[in-house]
Amino acid sequence: MTNGFRKIGPCARLVFGVGLVFGFFTHANAVEKGSAMTVHAQGAFDVKLTPQPPEDKTEGLTLGRMLLDKQFHGDLEAVSHGQMLTGMTAVQGSGAYVAIERVTGTLNGHRGSFILHHLGIMVRGAPQLNVTVVPDSGTGELVGLAGTMTITITDGKHSYDFAYSLPEGH
Repeated sequence: MTNGFRKIGPCARLVFGVGLVFGFFTHANAVEKGSAMTVHAQGAFDVKLTPQPPEDKTEGLTLGRMLLDKQFHGDLEAVSHGQMLTGMTAVQGSGAYVAIERVTGTLNGHRGSFILHHLGIMVRGAPQLNVTVVPDSGTGELVGLAGTMTITITDGKHSYDFAYSLPEGH
């Protein structure tokens, strides 16, 4: 028996699967480091996903890769570039992705760069997403940055809530 998900081509299936991953995830945990206080940065962002040629599909399993380009607005004024790897199953609504992106700009007045790590898993439509600052990746005025980001998509518009901390004195 074929479901509607399998009727579309491999590239479209990859893009659709990533849309499921991005569209349904809204979970994150605030992180505190030492005695630093957690602050929230909020705003919108634009994202461009560029699918790369998909891997061969084997037994209903598809591996894919995409390039990420984002422009953050609001408390985080920055650009990011990264890569995403996806794994889609033959079961509609089940799959996973990992991504790494380097963010460069200004976070509430602090200039620098940092790396975000994404881990998304969907089990038959039930999503889990963790987007975390890679430890010790902060540069410039963002040295010591720690935190997590929640991504929300409403009516096709992307927004973020970034719960973060910086060492005292920043």
